[in-house]
Amino acid sequence: MHFKLIISFIEDSKTDAVMAAARQAGATGATVINHARGEGMTQKKTFLGLSLETQRDVVLFVVEENLSRYILEKIAEVGEFETQPGTGLAIQIDVEDAVGVKHQIEKLVEVVEMKTL
Repeated sequence: MHFKLIISFIEDSKTDAVMAAARQAGATGATVINHARGEGMTQKKTFLGLSLETQRDVVLFVVEENLSRYILEKIAEVGEFETQPGTGLAIQIDVEDAVGVKHQIEKLVEVVEMKTL
């Protein structure tokens, strides 16, 4: 079984909804890194030196490769990445090898077989 790593940068107010959508789409879990900060094409405004930007979370998903594009699309949909500028982004990269995923593989075998039929 092969895996992809989906790295998503999400407004913290949408993290729970994105994680729920990813789980429903086939993700078996996630790691959340809170309070990330980023900057897009234009700098965010400040008020008396204080940033007015919303906080971001970095959410990492190790997912089965046959499910990865579907999960990525659901993350983008719920996070409103394509409809609202500056709400976040998600990328996926290949995972060459992984340990600690034995229980996920056992669960995913049936899911992947059903999706590929």
